[in-house]
Amino acid sequence: MLAKLMSLLLLGIVRFLTGSQARWYGCPPKAEQRIYFANHQSHADMVLIWAALPEELRSITRPIAAKDYWTKTPFRQWITTAVFNAVYVDRQATPARPPAPVAAVAPDIGSVIDAMATSPSDADTAMAGGPDPSPEAPPRAPTPEELRTALPESDPLAPLVRALESGDSIVIFPEGTRGHGDEPQPFKSGLFKLAQMFPQVVLVPAWINNVQRVMPKGEVVPVPILCSVTFGAPIALESGEERRPFLDRARRAVIALREV
Repeated sequence: MLAKLMSLLLLGIVRFLTGSQARWYGCPPKAEQRIYFANHQSHADMVLIWAALPEELRSITRPIAAKDYWTKTPFRQWITTAVFNAVYVDRQATPARPPAPVAAVAPDIGSVIDAMATSPSDADTAMAGGPDPSPEAPPRAPTPEELRTALPESDPLAPLVRALESGDSIVIFPEGTRGHGDEPQPFKSGLFKLAQMFPQVVLVPAWINNVQRVMPKGEVVPVPILCSVTFGAPIALESGEERRPFLDRARRAVIALREV
């Protein structure tokens, strides 16, 4: 009950200060599993997107929250857990423990000599007019399930993967840190990896406008300024598309919404 009351109070404050206008330009608000990815200029970004979503989408959408900042005080931790149902992420990966060395087993020299004497090599067979050595088959691309299984628990993406596996939608900021220019910084690889692991999840770009002026870095008192969140047309990872071209295309999709 307390979390519900706080949710309503925060919703009223955010909408009073910012207007919290949601503009669905490229897709309608729909209760399907999505990854919303947006530009990042303020700690208030998470709150503004949360307030811009309709109530039926807020209940199934979890914003990510930097663990070191949002758990710094008990109140921050409570509000991000009880009200926003946020996914905590570490900004730095925990160093993985190096694997234990494997002792090398020396081959039996006699067996090697016998094999060389009785079995012609591929090169010898080809020189004698026999069949050419068969080329190696290209490596098989791992499946989304294999990619998720191989992800170590120390990876910062692990909490997001668990949230998506449970059926939640999430809100992420692919820059990884707050920007200060007119355009977002180059996107980091997290969005690409999630698109590989969850090809069925809809990827929706979003542009957050003006929120950095509501809560500038270092300030604690918000300033009332009209803000908006524009949601664009979904994109998808194309078959065979490489990491950097995909991330650049996703970034352009976010920037394009600035002029809408």
